[in-house]
Amino acid sequence: MFPGPLGIALSGKALAKGLWSLDVADIRDAAEDRHRSVDDTPAGGGPGMVMRADIVARALDRAAAPDDPRPRLLMSPRGRPLRQDFVRDLAAGPGAVIVCGRFEGVDERVIEGRGLTEVSVGDYVLSGGEPAALVLLDAVVRLLPGVMGKTESGTEESFEAGLLEYPHYTRPQVWEERTIPEVLTSGDHGRIARWRREAAERLTAERRPDLWTDYQARRRADETNRPRRSRSRD
Repeated sequence: MFPGPLGIALSGKALAKGLWSLDVADIRDAAEDRHRSVDDTPAGGGPGMVMRADIVARALDRAAAPDDPRPRLLMSPRGRPLRQDFVRDLAAGPGAVIVCGRFEGVDERVIEGRGLTEVSVGDYVLSGGEPAALVLLDAVVRLLPGVMGKTESGTEESFEAGLLEYPHYTRPQVWEERTIPEVLTSGDHGRIARWRREAAERLTAERRPDLWTDYQARRRADETNRPRRSRSRD
């Protein structure tokens, strides 16, 4: 499953250039029986199976020493939401050790004992943590230095300023009687910037009221904390 889609396009080229690296370990290699079992029935009963703490811990300990500075993440639907600010922190950090769970989940004791931070890519359930890990890695890799052609590409996107991204247009000028907004072809960079900001704010307010509420709160806080200019008297 790895590198999968990370082996093509921007992330794939960056991987070939050595701008980032990926080491994959099979948790079954840490099993000790001939069936390479990694799971067992849940304590207290119930459906499905649970990944064993001892085996997951053994796999983790082989992958990273106790003093390894990389954060240890577990892809989990009950984890903290994967947001752009967290992605930026990971991109600026030393890397990450990512555990991809399966079955009903992972024994809580290894989550606590190995300091795993649970991360969720959405309010839904996948068959395993691998697709979620690919999402996280793709989001992080594209922010690494040298991966994207222009640094501006990563600063004017959805969530970077707490807003959804503004609409995009390109040629032809007219398509099915729909035209590009005049302001975008005016050459007036000030007007264009205002239009894009207003469009981003409108889309965010309409489609993501949760983001809009946070954005407004941050703006109010910035205005409150902004130093006021003192007026001098003659």
